[in-house]
Amino acid sequence: MIDKVVQIAKEAGGIIRDGFGKNFSVEYKTNLSNLVTEIDKKSEKAIINFIRKEFPTHSVLAEESGSHEKDSEYLWVIDPLDGTTNFAHGLPIFSVSIGVQKNNEIICGVVYDVMRDAMYSAEIGGGAYCNGQRLQVSTNDDLEKSVLVTGFPYDIKNNPDHAIERFVSFLKNSRAVRRLGSAAIDICYVAEGVFDGFWEVHLNPWDMAAGKLLVEEAGGVVTNFSGEKIDIYSKQILASNGKVHSEMLRVLNSVL
Repeated sequence: MIDKVVQIAKEAGGIIRDGFGKNFSVEYKTNLSNLVTEIDKKSEKAIINFIRKEFPTHSVLAEESGSHEKDSEYLWVIDPLDGTTNFAHGLPIFSVSIGVQKNNEIICGVVYDVMRDAMYSAEIGGGAYCNGQRLQVSTNDDLEKSVLVTGFPYDIKNNPDHAIERFVSFLKNSRAVRRLGSAAIDICYVAEGVFDGFWEVHLNPWDMAAGKLLVEEAGGVVTNFSGEKIDIYSKQILASNGKVHSEMLRVLNSVL
């Protein structure tokens, strides 16, 4: 199945690449920060059409069109363009993210970093890879030497879950904090050892389904802010190399 997921992620990425920097329509969802473009919709349509052809009995949960329920143990969780704001503003950091669950467990995941042509993929128990190269989380065990990454929810003005205070606390307790604008890519960079940790609140299932498996298969740890295991519906995610996980938990909970 992983080969099929890679195939359609690449196809969707081609649609996105072809649309990048061109004229396209933009709509607003919940507020002026939450964009959707016609390219998001074209990408999602291509992925869903592929699933209907190749796996007609499988259920789908997609960012733009919602739930397509079938009586199936399989669920495809799709973000057709993660990083829409970057895409719409000409910033080349965005991805296609597809995770597949069987009986509520993620069994394979793919994140395609479109403009870098970097295909991140993982199967449960089979390791994590980028363009065929095995991924491994970083070995750094000192939070003060860590480079971290995060994102902010669309309702950041309401400061949900102390997001702003937690960001400030990590600024003071790490080497640096980055904010790239695509949660799926952020999480892949943790799996790849570029970043030591990632945290965010109010993500959606399609933002993390593939990335969660990638980090775990690369030797990392994914929990909520209480250190408990999560599923794709969790509203808190902390993904790290495992070695700075407890220190990141300490910082996250020090602002409460």
